[in-house]
Amino acid sequence: MENNNTILKQELLDLIVKYAYQEGDFTLSSGQKSNFYLNCKQVTLRAEGALLVGKLIFSLLSDNTTAVAGLTLGADPMVTAVSLVSALENKPIPALIVRKEAKGHGTQAYIEGVSLPSGANVVVLEDVVTTGKSAMLAVERLRDASYQVNKIISLIDRQAGGSEFYQSQGLEFESLFTLEEIRNN
Repeated sequence: MENNNTILKQELLDLIVKYAYQEGDFTLSSGQKSNFYLNCKQVTLRAEGALLVGKLIFSLLSDNTTAVAGLTLGADPMVTAVSLVSALENKPIPALIVRKEAKGHGTQAYIEGVSLPSGANVVVLEDVVTTGKSAMLAVERLRDASYQVNKIISLIDRQAGGSEFYQSQGLEFESLFTLEEIRNN
């Protein structure tokens, strides 16, 4: 299985380098300026990219994972891909989408998806982690809904303080790739 994951990771890395990595002048969601940008939706919304993301992240989940969740919009294709792969593996895990703002109508919910029991173990997914604040908003919303969140998994760690921030918050953090791996490929 590890050898297969190594192959899958290389395929995903190749897609990220080809389609997601761009150089130029950008302002990140954290407000920081950057001379490069990683638009992972260029990969996660491709069929082959979604399949690779789903398989690789599903392989990182513990058996007690009840659901995967993430802040809209970057995590939407990721949680969907993992949920679909989990069903194909006969270990179905639902996906939850966390809104940045409460829905302005109907239930006015922050979280879309199936209702889970209180204390359910939810893993938060994120496409790119810079400071860690975006995924932390998802963690807070899920905890406010009485779910247990102890882990965040990202596609890419920009190595800009997010990992250290999560550690300071008592969260386990894992990424499929670091910025260094992207730039060196």
